[in-house]
Amino acid sequence: MDTNLPMAKSDPNRVLRLLPLVAGGLGGTLLLLNRVLTPGLTESQARSDVMGVILSALLILTGLLWQRVQPVSPEAVILEGEEGFDLDPTLPDAVKTELAWASHLLLTNTVTRSVVVYVQGRVLLRRGVLGPTATVEPGPILQRVLETGKAVYLVNLKIYPGRVEFTYLPPNTQGVICQPLGPEGVLILAANAPRSYTKQDEAWVEGIADKLAYSLSTRANTEPVPERLTPGD
Repeated sequence: MDTNLPMAKSDPNRVLRLLPLVAGGLGGTLLLLNRVLTPGLTESQARSDVMGVILSALLILTGLLWQRVQPVSPEAVILEGEEGFDLDPTLPDAVKTELAWASHLLLTNTVTRSVVVYVQGRVLLRRGVLGPTATVEPGPILQRVLETGKAVYLVNLKIYPGRVEFTYLPPNTQGVICQPLGPEGVLILAANAPRSYTKQDEAWVEGIADKLAYSLSTRANTEPVPERLTPGD
């Protein structure tokens, strides 16, 4: 599945929301024509015309209100970067499987387009649209998540000055969730549209993060994770 496809920009309810405007305008026009072409009106016809005008006005007003109150779907962009899947090669196979499973669910069941798993100063996974930098240097936002253990959702990344710290995400990332992974880790998700994560998405992300944190902590207690090898070792 291509996780870099832009979200559909068309509104499936657009025609439905236009119906009151069309019906009201058409009804008012027909009433006007009927009034002009009728040589003489009875009292009952006049009352009918008044009721018809009121109904047409109400339909037009309803249509205008529907146009205003219906939220506009946020526009998606194509994230800049190459598709990739990087796993820390020093991880045990069980941890690799767990990370692959979690990242796949996030990329296919939410608006997430890029996933980064950062634990104990190490990048364990990068998947989806990869950013220009593979190294994660915790800035104020990520450091806050690590210190408080509370998730941060940046609904529209471009309006936050702290966006400069996310060099490991695609440059035109629109929204970011930083979800704690235990006391020393963070699950970082990037979306290609602002305000695109719903409350249900946030709950889904939190549940996966809790499961992933439990698996990582259990593995750490039963099987030590080797240090990352550096060139020349």
